[in-house]
Amino acid sequence: MTKPFAITLDVGSSLENHTGSWRTLKPVYINHLPPCNAQCPAGENIQGWLFKAESGDYRGAWEVILRDNPFPALMGRVCYHTCEKACNRAKLDECVGINSVERFLGDYANEKNWEYPKPAEQTGKRVLVVGAGPAGLSAAYHLRRFGHTVVVRDAAKKAGGMMRYGIPKYRLPREILDRDIQRLRDFGVIFELEHEVKDLESEKAQGNFDAVFLGVGANLARRAYIPAGDASHVMDAVSLLRSMEGQPLPMIGRRVVVYGGGNTAVDVARTVKRLGAEPLMVYRRTQDKAPAHAFEIEEAKEEGVAMKWLSTVAEAGEKEIKIEKMRLDENGYPQPTGEFETIAADALVLALGQETDLSLIEKAGLEVQKGSVVVDACMMTSIDGIFAGGDMVAGERNVTVAIGHGKLAARAMNAWLQGKPYQAPARGPAATFENLNTWYYSDAPKTVRPMLDLARRQSTFDEVVHGLTEENALFEARRCMSCGNCFECDTCYGVCPDNAIKKLGDGKGFSVNYDYCKGCGICANECPCGAIEMIPDTK
Repeated sequence: MTKPFAITLDVGSSLENHTGSWRTLKPVYINHLPPCNAQCPAGENIQGWLFKAESGDYRGAWEVILRDNPFPALMGRVCYHTCEKACNRAKLDECVGINSVERFLGDYANEKNWEYPKPAEQTGKRVLVVGAGPAGLSAAYHLRRFGHTVVVRDAAKKAGGMMRYGIPKYRLPREILDRDIQRLRDFGVIFELEHEVKDLESEKAQGNFDAVFLGVGANLARRAYIPAGDASHVMDAVSLLRSMEGQPLPMIGRRVVVYGGGNTAVDVARTVKRLGAEPLMVYRRTQDKAPAHAFEIEEAKEEGVAMKWLSTVAEAGEKEIKIEKMRLDENGYPQPTGEFETIAADALVLALGQETDLSLIEKAGLEVQKGSVVVDACMMTSIDGIFAGGDMVAGERNVTVAIGHGKLAARAMNAWLQGKPYQAPARGPAATFENLNTWYYSDAPKTVRPMLDLARRQSTFDEVVHGLTEENALFEARRCMSCGNCFECDTCYGVCPDNAIKKLGDGKGFSVNYDYCKGCGICANECPCGAIEMIPDTK
């Protein structure tokens, strides 16, 4: 008795009754671009390192992050994790706590004293990095990976840029920052601190540098004209935050008005609260129009920071501030009302934005527009061999963006040093929620990170947001749906009625034996992560 066809079919056998001629469509495995990866300003392969983390391969996950970002412990604290807003899982229950897992991996690496993988062989090329902030440090790391000699020069006493002199300790403990900077030193990056670069051309020539990266941060406070009877009680946010790094603290008194609505204004208000003052934030628009992140504002409120919206500072006296009430016009812009009130204040801190000091490039002749250095798509300036990123160039200003700029510039600079054009890696098609089979995933709410108790948040600079335990980090990593990329769940292998799916081995995925695939599409329909597409079969 002849056995049924479906039972006798063996992938790779030489049966004559092939089914390939029946097809009009055929399944193909495609590496899609997950929305988290697409959203990350640093260009991390988030889905890739989450996949490693969920199996407990923390070292492997950490090293996947390092391909794009050398500072996971820092990013787990200061990144505003826009990747989570793009996460497909949010349409099912809640987004994956990507930032929490990244912090866990960074802290775990610090605990285990892991070091960066060995750099490539020395190329003999020398690169000058001006500025030891996030953009400069990122560029230095990636350039060193390629085997170049990298010298970082900065006017400050310690490296870190605005991560050290602009982000308060309660958000970024300095021992975490110092650990990553030491890791860079051990990696071979040369730091020359308290070295202000005033003449770029001269420094480049005297140091025999083949290329330069400019990563000077926005460390100059934006000015505003406010009549002040006692100017000694008016200060800028940048100076106040810098004073927290071992410099003499300014005399701020008990009642402090912080003028501004951005994240820097919130940082200042929360800082002076910890110094024992009573801060009041004044901003000319409504809370929903404030540029500060909503969670930062809410945390500040919890700590006792008072806020006055639709208001602007009109005049600063010796012990008082005159405030004018504002209104929003039909286009959402604040307009004066002519209504004033006077409040008691010992000090006024201006947090109206920062600008970059471009004096070091005055002789170099770099093209500048509206206070920013002009760069091309590869972060090269108008002069060959000089690249720039971070706050020096136009665009959003935050740590993660700066780290992405440093990486892109370093990769382009490496190609330029070899006399080659830089070609960015191709990006796959988007992995959309509609292509996922969400029945595969059970409800699993996002893990909330613990926070320091409120009393200590108001009186100390201890870190406010804590990290996840290993158990919670594993749980959070496993919530990732691996959008658009095969994670070898064996669903396609199990549902194929023709045994046309072949396993290639751990980590190698699957292949399709088209001799026996009749194009039914069951594999594509059942794939949990949407990694299989049915395409026309041209044969």
